[in-house]
Amino acid sequence: MSPNLQENKMDEITTEQIAQNYTAMGHSAQLITDVIAGNAMADDDAEERQGCVDRNVEHLELMVAKDYWTDEDMTAVNAAITAGKGYTAS
Repeated sequence: MSPNLQENKMDEITTEQIAQNYTAMGHSAQLITDVIAGNAMADDDAEERQGCVDRNVEHLELMVAKDYWTDEDMTAVNAAITAGKGYTAS
């Protein structure tokens, strides 16, 4: 298999995978929101909470940049990214 053909095959994504990715983004957005609100990870230390938010923000930023999105609503995802970037655990 030529490198280009192999590369294209790896880039293909099914509608089911896109739906799963969108669902996962919603989970990450909700986790960010819950950590910031104190509804998740409340018993963890500030460093762990901050790390969780930072990792999920990074994940969402990478996912939003994908070129396979069509008409999915990214409002909650973008709000979570903004909130997460402004979050400082204490």
